[in-house]
Amino acid sequence: MSLVIGLTGSIATGKSTIANMFKELNIEVIDADLIAREVVEPGKPAYLEIVKTFGEAILLENKELNRKALGEIVFNDEDKRKKLNKIIHPAIRKEMIAQRDKLIELNHPAIVMDIPLIYESGLEDYVEKIVVAYVTEKTQLKRLIKRDQCTKEEALSRIHSQINIEEKAKKADAIIDNNGTVEASYHQLVDLLKKWNINLT
Repeated sequence: MSLVIGLTGSIATGKSTIANMFKELNIEVIDADLIAREVVEPGKPAYLEIVKTFGEAILLENKELNRKALGEIVFNDEDKRKKLNKIIHPAIRKEMIAQRDKLIELNHPAIVMDIPLIYESGLEDYVEKIVVAYVTEKTQLKRLIKRDQCTKEEALSRIHSQINIEEKAKKADAIIDNNGTVEASYHQLVDLLKKWNINLT
């Protein structure tokens, strides 16, 4: 039996660090962000649908999507943003489920679905347990300003565009407290997997 674990967090809470730890422990990670990039590669159904909907003006010379141009179109137009999401989101979900089910068939003891917006998108039922990479908002703010060289106002605006990290932590089956060292987070993860009876080879 495979245990399907959802991994989430918020901006600058160290979710990618935890995802890499799962990989180091030989646990397969399905990365929603990576899939989001793959489903819009030239020739893929979602790509063709986007070009049909928004025209060839959103393509680069090499025929890849010009994300900046597309972003500018949908950023200021709610209808167009909905149209784009209607094309991309089902394609991402379909691919995520296909990858998950294939790994379940192969009897992987644990499978991680790394979904940044699992709560925001209502995808909790894709997984059996949810782990939140957690830091306090104070730490989140400090790390985001340092990482992206942005102002406090810009950082807060990005933090507040997602569900509050405290709320996510309350909903989760478990949290990895990322306020401390990477080593401390790693030990928490190993302990959690042992608690969930996942044998680490």
